[in-house]
Amino acid sequence: MSAPLRSSNGGPGRQKLLGIYLNDHLAGATAGAGLVHRMVQEHGDSPCGRELRALETDVLQDRRALVRLMRDLHAPARRYKVYGAWLGEKLGRVKPNGRLLRRSGLTLLIELEAMRMGVTGKALLWRSLLAASPGDPRLDSGRLEELLQRAERQLEAVDFLHAKAASAQLTPTGPPSSAREAVAQGTPQRDQG
Repeated sequence: MSAPLRSSNGGPGRQKLLGIYLNDHLAGATAGAGLVHRMVQEHGDSPCGRELRALETDVLQDRRALVRLMRDLHAPARRYKVYGAWLGEKLGRVKPNGRLLRRSGLTLLIELEAMRMGVTGKALLWRSLLAASPGDPRLDSGRLEELLQRAERQLEAVDFLHAKAASAQLTPTGPPSSAREAVAQGTPQRDQG
């Protein structure tokens, strides 16, 4: 049994753990970017399209912010994790959905649930780094706070879209004729900041 890595002094053990942590989140950000891009392709012309496109823009900006942060922290990206996440997102599309050749109305609901898990993880990343920022001058607490606030807005948007999709797909009156109708009742107001 080996001794645990000591990280209280900010030495090499801490840097290694930080690199692993950031790479795990980069893998998640890669999968999330692929997922939201697919959602925009499928539902971009629906009433929820505007909100999905805004979410895609945010997710891509957040991934770039993470890559820049990793560079600033001298935490190299582990390509095998990034490629693995990219492949995992693609393979995740192949699942039984009750239909042979096309997407079911439940696909949007499941994708929004997966997106919520990813955004929740991202918010926890920013929160963790914000907590560590007083002890690490490389971490810009103001920028981390902005990223955390954006993640919280993303959670609100995903929750709104999910509630509409769940209501449309799971009510006793039956599912709508297409998944695009799942959110036809509108989208939440977004902060433009």
